[in-house]
Amino acid sequence: MVRIVGIGGSLRSESYTQIALRLAAQRVEALGAEVEILDLRQMRLPFCDGGDEYPDYPDVKRMQDAVSEADGLILATPEYHGGVSGVLKNALDLMSFDQFSDKVVGLISVLGGQPNSNALNDLRLIMRWVHAWVIPEQIGIGQVWKAFNPEGKLLDEKLSQRFDQFAQSLIDNTRKLRGVN
Repeated sequence: MVRIVGIGGSLRSESYTQIALRLAAQRVEALGAEVEILDLRQMRLPFCDGGDEYPDYPDVKRMQDAVSEADGLILATPEYHGGVSGVLKNALDLMSFDQFSDKVVGLISVLGGQPNSNALNDLRLIMRWVHAWVIPEQIGIGQVWKAFNPEGKLLDEKLSQRFDQFAQSLIDNTRKLRGVN
């Protein structure tokens, strides 16, 4: 069975990033994968200091172990000032090749303004650097405050279809590249 870990880079309580991540996770689960979401809002993580171990922060090891055991990842970030959120970047910096090498990754960004790919490109570069494989399908939701109804349901059918394509690509490519069913 394909194992996917999702990580959202927003600490807001009413986070569109977390809504988009949960929606992607649901679509991936519907295709038969097991998904675990690591909620950074509930984890106690230090600022990365370049060290290999953080014994005073057990959530670092918990996160590293979850990602190590996964076949693939969903990374979701709000776009802040044209790039990936510091929260997500810090979480990624607390891991290394040991966790990411040969993992298949799907990327999602949300932003309040017009859609663009800056944060997605940042994440693509970061993941390539640690030898992960990023799927070509990605989701960028501009003017995110218009994308969901109050219950968190997507309002745009084309965007909903993109989530389906994203989930299918993540599962298909994970099976191919990782040799799992």
